[in-house]
Amino acid sequence: MIEATFREANELYTFFTLLSRGTVFFGDGTGKPGAEAPIAAIRRMEHDGQRLYYVGDTNVRVVGEGMDETFPREDFGAAALYILERMGNSDDVVDISDLEGFLDAVRIYDMEARTDDTTDLHVALYDVNVPFIGVRIQSLLCGTTPLLDGGRSANIKFEQTGIRFSSPAVHKINWVEDPTNIAEVARRILYVQSMGGILKYSDVADRVFRSNLLMIDTNLPRIVASMLMALHLDGVARMQPLVEMLEERNPLKVKDELIRKHGFYEHKVRQLLLASAWGMRPAKQYTGRQGAVGGYLVVDARGGIVMYSRGDEQTFSDWLYSHARLEKALPEDAKYGLLERENGAYYIKLNLKIGLKP
Repeated sequence: MIEATFREANELYTFFTLLSRGTVFFGDGTGKPGAEAPIAAIRRMEHDGQRLYYVGDTNVRVVGEGMDETFPREDFGAAALYILERMGNSDDVVDISDLEGFLDAVRIYDMEARTDDTTDLHVALYDVNVPFIGVRIQSLLCGTTPLLDGGRSANIKFEQTGIRFSSPAVHKINWVEDPTNIAEVARRILYVQSMGGILKYSDVADRVFRSNLLMIDTNLPRIVASMLMALHLDGVARMQPLVEMLEERNPLKVKDELIRKHGFYEHKVRQLLLASAWGMRPAKQYTGRQGAVGGYLVVDARGGIVMYSRGDEQTFSDWLYSHARLEKALPEDAKYGLLERENGAYYIKLNLKIGLKP
């Protein structure tokens, strides 16, 4: 029996669909397909080296270590439809045992492509001689991966002032029966405020992440801090209402003209989303230079596939802005949400995690 996780099955579905169609649609700002581009070749890494899949009019030529064979494109299409059907009829893992012979023939042994640079596939559009585009797959069929998920490295510090709590009081504030209950974070913040305490942005907890945010924009840490407070206290998660909140509260105290006419806060948020999409990670030094990821393949809930690339960053920014949202990591895992003492002062950390939703 051959079983695959939903993520593994989705990657194979996406890969086989592209090979069978021989084209890919570019997505618009809402995720709908627009212009169509021919696929010349796809490169995929296996444990024993790379495979090159050259897309012809009716066949796919597979070239790898000790291999140079040709298969009908329709075979990949049939395999893709089979996987899609099996995913729709599965709850946990996907049984794709009927594809064993086909997978052996095309020498696919790794359900997920091997990668050292967060890409899933490399795609050449129009011509095999153009540079391949490293792409990541985001799919609603199996659940998207976070756009930014840095764990404890992505924590923002808020200093608690206005009232001095005793050690027993701090212990009482922090005590919780269920450490996985994310709602306890908001409860602690509201309790501190109800007692006259003030929580104000202090710093980014991790020095590497601090530098990364400052590389994108020197105002970004304070903007992120205001967004995180809105997430926990107001339940605002999607980007557009978060930006509207920023414009209303104006945490940076910029001129109204800069907000209304220039879209100041929206521009800063879009910069964060794009940097995260192209490879910025909290614990890894970010230089702003172009990394391995040059595009995204987005799979909708019905299996439709569209592509976004650096060549049209504005459209991709529109899609990110309408689909990205803040998420709450588990406090126990990301080590945030407690009133903690550091250098004689008390702080609460909040965590930045950005996901993608329809």
